[in-house]
Amino acid sequence: MRIARTSSAGLAIVALVLGACSTDVAEDAAAADDVAERHASADQGAPESTGARYDPNAAPPDDWERRDPVLPPAPAGGLHEIEIRATNFDAHVGGGVVQQLWGFDDQVPGPTLRAKVGDTFRVTFVNDADMSHSIDFHASKVDPATEMRTIPPGESLVYEFEAKHAGIWMYHCGTAPVLLHTGNGQYGAVVVDPPDLAEVDHEYVMVQSEFYLGGDGEIGDMAKMQDDAWDLVAFNGFADQYAHAPITDVEPGERVRVWLLNAGPSENSSFHVIGTIFDTVYKEGAYRLHPDMGLDGGAQALDLQPSQGGFVEFTFDTDGSYPFVTHKFSNVGKGALGVFLVGDADATTGH
Repeated sequence: MRIARTSSAGLAIVALVLGACSTDVAEDAAAADDVAERHASADQGAPESTGARYDPNAAPPDDWERRDPVLPPAPAGGLHEIEIRATNFDAHVGGGVVQQLWGFDDQVPGPTLRAKVGDTFRVTFVNDADMSHSIDFHASKVDPATEMRTIPPGESLVYEFEAKHAGIWMYHCGTAPVLLHTGNGQYGAVVVDPPDLAEVDHEYVMVQSEFYLGGDGEIGDMAKMQDDAWDLVAFNGFADQYAHAPITDVEPGERVRVWLLNAGPSENSSFHVIGTIFDTVYKEGAYRLHPDMGLDGGAQALDLQPSQGGFVEFTFDTDGSYPFVTHKFSNVGKGALGVFLVGDADATTGH
């Protein structure tokens, strides 16, 4: 579904998050422009490169469609037969930049899979790309030399495993050099529900990752990957996409669950929603905080290293614009920003 873009809302939120705070909408817009100009001219600390340059003022292309963040429930039945194809394609990654990506099913991140503990995945992996690839499901306990083996273009394999443990798990290409294959887009998420997972009003999935920009229309820069010199940090594969097109279907008091996977390949994540508090935190297979614990505690961020995952739950008390970020703020200005527009918040101004 095409989602309307609200660039002015995104600019106002950038101004708020990066420190240009104001209660006046016109002042917010002017401050946002100033922040964007200063960001565009700032030294990002990356080595000299001929790669494409991220423009924080660039709007998405006219035909752009936001990645739907809604996570559907686990499908019925105990056997999930799925086909996933390795592909290479050109795509916008935000900030006016087009890169040649290596992905799964022409997506970065790849399709999100979901199941319950005890279910079985039977994945037919097909290599439709022009070079050798593989697939590695962290949710599996299998012989890597068999299911995770590299296959040449035009070949396929069947990768079958039981989802024995709950959590949100990374999958990725494991062909050498793994850093290049994952850094260029070959990753995705598998959600395995914990037993007795409670129903919520809204459930979303966010995959955080970095982009290391090569030249326009080219693959990512391996030297940058080796130097940890990322240009963009994005949720679900496109910088600032949920600032350009905020999440708008939440009302005050409704319960929200956000699953988060940090696909990396190298940067950490500290997921935070400005204006609310997490009352539930689930990380790497265990609850760290839950209302039933009787602690009356809250959490402000979910911290994840590369390939780690979990979820948080929360509510919004009032109408309004609620940004979400990684709280490593140097990455907010590189694309790690989105917005929940709750209730009657104005989608044209972000207020």
